[in-house]
Amino acid sequence: MTTLTNEIVAAARELSNGGRWQRALALLDAMDRDGSIALAAAEVALEQDWWVGTDTAGERLDEAERAGAQGWSLDFLRMRNDYLRLIHPPGETFQPGPWGKDSDAILAVERGAELLLQTAPGPLEAGWAEMYLGLIADNLRADRESAPPHYEAALAAATGDDLLAREALRHLGDHDHDHGDHALALDRWRRATALGAGVGKVTGTLSQQLLLAVLARDAGDEAGAAALATEIQRWANALGATRVRDNAAAFLAGVDPTAAPEEAAA
Repeated sequence: MTTLTNEIVAAARELSNGGRWQRALALLDAMDRDGSIALAAAEVALEQDWWVGTDTAGERLDEAERAGAQGWSLDFLRMRNDYLRLIHPPGETFQPGPWGKDSDAILAVERGAELLLQTAPGPLEAGWAEMYLGLIADNLRADRESAPPHYEAALAAATGDDLLAREALRHLGDHDHDHGDHALALDRWRRATALGAGVGKVTGTLSQQLLLAVLARDAGDEAGAAALATEIQRWANALGATRVRDNAAAFLAGVDPTAAPEEAAA
């Protein structure tokens, strides 16, 4: 990529982190289309789909491939998109609970992540593949015992990538919380919150703060938990981050966002 293309892609990613997905896409779409620009647009579209519930990344990924994008980065985004469509099917809102719905699709995503781990061009990319293997174990297979080693491997590989470190700490803290170690969960979740804020990940910081509200509720501070969740809901609504908004609303209604989907539904 040229220096200008590098800077445009970096700026688009920062806009995307700030929840300005349409502005990021407008910036990329104003550039001469090549594989790297089209791939960055697919990444932004995937982020928007994750937080807003839209369904645009698939088309953008096809455009990126037609524009010449290929290799590990394209395959990684396709795997992420497949994972998203399983955990949040288009049109559904608060944690639909895909466990066991489509075992063939889950197996395909898992095999894709394993191949990405085997073919990773470097340790950081391998760390992201490990992260998704953990997420697949946790959120698609309900295999809570298998996930933490993947998160630990992701955290070990996260040198220089605060977003990967944030993701690993967030999910390791979830397991600490499940095991009743709220002090360690608090430490990891605070660190994850700070890392997300440090790289301008507004939506991720809001979702992370909701986990801090969970710990406040666990500690008996319902007023503090509700106050924090109310502000999270307000901010997320203003940003258009509907999934965070809906999770905060569910929390205020008494739902534990750390519960398994079938438990949350009950």
